[in-house]
Amino acid sequence: MKQYITSDFKLGIISGGQLGKLMILAANNWDIQTHVLDPSSGCPSANICTKFSQGDILDYDQVVEFGKEVDMIALEIENVNLKALEDLKAMGKKVFPDPSVLKIIQDKGLQKEFYADNNIPTSPFKLYANKQEIKSAIESQKITIPFVQKTRTAGYDGRGVQIIRTTSDIEDLLEGPSVIEDLTDIKKELSVIVTQNTNNEVVTFPTVEMVFNKDANLVEQLICPADISVEIKLEAERLAIEIVKNLDLKGILAVEMFLTQNDEVIINEVAPRPHNSGHHTIESTMTSQYEQYLRAILGFPLGDTSILIPSVMINLLGEPNNIGNVKYEGVTESMAIKGVKIHTYGKKETRPFRKMGHVTIMDNDINEAINKANKVKQLLKVKAW
Repeated sequence: MKQYITSDFKLGIISGGQLGKLMILAANNWDIQTHVLDPSSGCPSANICTKFSQGDILDYDQVVEFGKEVDMIALEIENVNLKALEDLKAMGKKVFPDPSVLKIIQDKGLQKEFYADNNIPTSPFKLYANKQEIKSAIESQKITIPFVQKTRTAGYDGRGVQIIRTTSDIEDLLEGPSVIEDLTDIKKELSVIVTQNTNNEVVTFPTVEMVFNKDANLVEQLICPADISVEIKLEAERLAIEIVKNLDLKGILAVEMFLTQNDEVIINEVAPRPHNSGHHTIESTMTSQYEQYLRAILGFPLGDTSILIPSVMINLLGEPNNIGNVKYEGVTESMAIKGVKIHTYGKKETRPFRKMGHVTIMDNDINEAINKANKVKQLLKVKAW
């Protein structure tokens, strides 16, 4: 077996946001060199990686040249030049996730068809080429309002999603090829992070519950463990395992799910990388999602994902109407609360709803952790100065 824990091994990470930064911190525990490619020299990963390369992750030549310099390639974001990754794989480079899997996940239309083809429960959907096709389908009653529009590519963090609730919302339709889904009557939104290593060992993290910011369509709060029955928990984790096995994905997969009012678990979408819904694992589970990702792609045994202590994670989002150099208010007061761990990502500028950090709040009583989290949300603000 190749020795990966050595000062000679170079792990290439494409995109250097907060997920990349947290991956690098985990890799540093094993003396792994980390090389990062990102368009911005001020990205969170730039100052902590072994080598930083500024470049366009959608540019074929720049991605290929970066990939040639490293031993293995991992992704921090899905929106990467796929052809470059395919060619790097053909050159013998190890790429995670495999480009064939990434091709399905990058396109929400292909992703939905994958669920349908594999009898994996998801909301009913149709595919349309553009905004005008969608309007015509509404007029001919092939689409019934309300519904959800998702652009097939490049959407993330709430971007590329539009909910059409009334006829007056039709003018807000997004341009481009889209998935149209029925609007699901949701009781809870859940997430299961699942990993499969190169030896086909599969492990899930405990199911978590996600609470979304309605204005930004971003996760605002996460609760671990989710307040659901054992039966629902087991079904959510079973579906996550089924998806990762059917995709034959090696690495990590965040599986976002809806729990309907009828207590049916259906798949929303997946992300083939560490995920916002797994930040709490740094402190609250035996193995973090970042270490687990490295274990998976390096072929090591997967770690124990048992909960050490119940937790709530809240995202630190830029305050509305605040654009400019960042300042954090309420840090001292928040740190005075027992069980509070604050992570800031090193982004120099804030803007409305930009992810600037996260806070994990831990307590043996999950209800007390929720109460503490509500206090932190009132105290800790991300503003411009």
